[in-house]
Amino acid sequence: MEHSHHEHQHSEHQEHDKHAGHSVAMFKDKFWLSLIFTIPVLAYSEMIQHWLNFTPPAFPGSQYVPFVFSTIIFFYGGLVFIKGAWGELKAKLPGMMTLISLAIITAYVYSVATQFWLAGEGFFWELATLVTIMLLGHWLEMASVAKAEGALDAISKLLPDKAEKLINGKPKQVLVSKLKVGDLVLIRPGSRIPVDGVITDGKSSVDEAAITGESKPVSKTVNDEVIAGTGNQDGSLTVKVTKIGQDTALAGIMRLVAEAQSSKSNVQVLADKAAFALTIIAIATAVITFVYWLFAKDTAFALERSVTVLIIACPHALGLAIPLVVSISTAISAKSGLLVRKRLALEAARNLDWVLFDKTGTLTKGEHGVTDIWATKGYTQEDILHLTASLEQNSEHIVGKGIVSEAQKEHVHLDKVDDFSALPGLGVKGKLHGKDNFVAASYRYIKENKLKVPGDIEQCSKQAAKEGKTEVYLIKDGKEVVGAIALADVLREQSKQTIAALKAEGVKTAMVTGDSQDVATYVAKQLGLDQYFAEVRPEDKANKVKELQHSGNKVAFVGDGINDAPALTTADIGLAIGAGTDVAIKSADIILVKSDPRDVLRVIHLSKATYRKMTQNLIWATGYNVIAIPLAAGVLYSSGILLSPAIGAILMSLSTVVVAVNAQLLRRVHYHAGHSH
Repeated sequence: MEHSHHEHQHSEHQEHDKHAGHSVAMFKDKFWLSLIFTIPVLAYSEMIQHWLNFTPPAFPGSQYVPFVFSTIIFFYGGLVFIKGAWGELKAKLPGMMTLISLAIITAYVYSVATQFWLAGEGFFWELATLVTIMLLGHWLEMASVAKAEGALDAISKLLPDKAEKLINGKPKQVLVSKLKVGDLVLIRPGSRIPVDGVITDGKSSVDEAAITGESKPVSKTVNDEVIAGTGNQDGSLTVKVTKIGQDTALAGIMRLVAEAQSSKSNVQVLADKAAFALTIIAIATAVITFVYWLFAKDTAFALERSVTVLIIACPHALGLAIPLVVSISTAISAKSGLLVRKRLALEAARNLDWVLFDKTGTLTKGEHGVTDIWATKGYTQEDILHLTASLEQNSEHIVGKGIVSEAQKEHVHLDKVDDFSALPGLGVKGKLHGKDNFVAASYRYIKENKLKVPGDIEQCSKQAAKEGKTEVYLIKDGKEVVGAIALADVLREQSKQTIAALKAEGVKTAMVTGDSQDVATYVAKQLGLDQYFAEVRPEDKANKVKELQHSGNKVAFVGDGINDAPALTTADIGLAIGAGTDVAIKSADIILVKSDPRDVLRVIHLSKATYRKMTQNLIWATGYNVIAIPLAAGVLYSSGILLSPAIGAILMSLSTVVVAVNAQLLRRVHYHAGHSH
C-alpha cells in the first residue's frame, strides 16, 4: 500500500526526468553487450592498431568490422539517448541527451560516409567507446539512485500484510488494508505491529530500532502508543487502531525519503542551467567551427572538428556531477538516522550561525532521574534509595518511576510493602519490614504536617529547588525526616558533547525554554551554552528565532513538541527530535530519528561534505569544457596543437569517471560529533 504510493510519487517526478521509463537492468545489459561489441571495433581500428603496434587477423570483408559492430552499438545502445533527446526537444529543454545524440548521430553519419563515399578517417571506435561509456555512466547513476531508493523498499517490508482483528473478543485474520480506525487488533509475541495505535490491554517490550534508531527494546503498557512496522517481543498486546495506511508514521517516513530524493538542490538547479548553456554553446561552437574550417580547409576536416567539439562538450560529467552526490548523501543520511524532508535545508546547514534548542525532551530526556540522595545519621544513601524505591514501586507517578528506575540501575533490592496507599498530590505511604511506617512525599506534605527538616538536608534542598529539581522526602513514623532524594529532568549525555562540538565549528548555541530563570541558568551553565531564553511562552519561541534572523543570522531550531512547531517552521532549518510529536516532525525540514542531539553535528558535517563534492564536481565538469572545447574547435591549430576526436572521447570519458569517483568518495567521510574529514 505504502510502496505503491511511493511508486506513484516517483512516476510523477519522472515526467521531467531524462531516465523516464528506463531501468538499472536495461542500462546494465546494454552496457555489457555494447562493451563486447566494442572490442572488435577497437581491434580493427587503424588508430588503435598503430598505438598498440598490433595487427588483427585479416579476412575478406574485415575492413567492414568497425562499421558492422558500430552500427549494432549505435542502434542497440545509442537509441536510448536519441529517444531521450526527442523528449528533451519536445519539452523545449535541450540538455545532455540532446548533445549526446548530436555527437553520436554526427559521428555515425560521418563515419558511414567515410566508409563508403568520402575521403577521410571515420570515428567508429570513438563512437563505440562513447556510447559504451555513456551507458556505463547512466547505469552507475541509476544504480546509485536505486540504491538510495532501496531504503524505501526495505522500510515497506517492515509492514505485515495481515493482522488479527478482534471481533467480539475473538481474533480473526484480516488484510491490514481492511482495518479501520477504532478497530481492536491482537499483537502476539514475536510479530510485527501492523498499524499505529494505543495499547488497551497487556504489556510487552517493543523493538523500535527500524523506525526510531533506538537500539534497546522499549517497555510498553496500557495507554502507550505503538508504531506500525515495529516488532513486538515478549507479551501479547491488544491495540486500538489510531492510524492506518498513509497516515502511519512509517508511511510518513517513506514519503520523506521519497521527497528528499526528488527535491532539487540549488547546486542541481545551477548544474541544470550550466548543462543547458553548455548544450547551446556546444551546438553554436560546432556550427561556427564547421563553417570556419569548411572555408579555411576542407569538408572532412570541418566535419572532424565539429564532431570533436560535440563529443568533448557532451555534458555527461555535468549531468552526473550533482545527481550522484545527491543520491549518495540521501542514502548516507537515511542510514545515519537523518531523514531529510527538504534538500535545500541540508544544503543550508553548512552556513549556520546559531542553533537554538528546546530544553525538555531535546537537551533533556523528558524523564525524571535521580541527581542527589541525602541521608541523616544512622542511614546511608543506599538505605534511603532502598526504602524510598520500595515504597514507590507501585506508584504510577513519573517521579516515583524515576526513583524505582535508579534503584534498578544500582541493583538495589526492593522490599515488599504492606498497607500501601497513595496520598493524592503528595506522595505514597506504607509499612516496610512488617513494622516501620514510612511516607515518601513532597515538600508540601512537610509543610502541611509542620515537620522539621534537618539543617544539612534543608540547605541542600534549597539549592536543588533553585536548579529546578523535584525533592522527595522520606519520613519515618509520620514525624522524622530521615532522608531525601532530588530528581531532575535528566540531561541527555550527548547534549554537552553537542554544544562543545558546535562551538568548535564556530556555531553559537542557545536554549529556549518555558522553565524558570533558575532552572534555565543552571542547565545553560551545565551545558556551556552561549545564551538562553527562559520563561518563553510556546507562541513566543518563533519570535526568538526571528530576532536572531533579523540580525542577518542563519538559524536552526531543534525541538520535539507541539509548541515547537512554529519555531521549527520559522527557522532556516527546523530539526525535529525523532521521538517527538507528529506535529513537530511535520513542521521540520530534517528529522533526527535517533533523538540524539549530536546528529545536529552530523547534519552540518554532511552538508559541508556534500556541498564540497558538488562544487568540486561542478568546477571539474565545466572547467574541463572551458579548456577542451576551444582546443577541439582548433583554435591552436596553427601552433600545432589539435585534439583528435579519439583524444576528445577519452578526455570526455575521463571527466565522467573523475566526477563519479569523486562523488563516491563522499561515503568515506566520517560523521560523528566533533569529527569530520
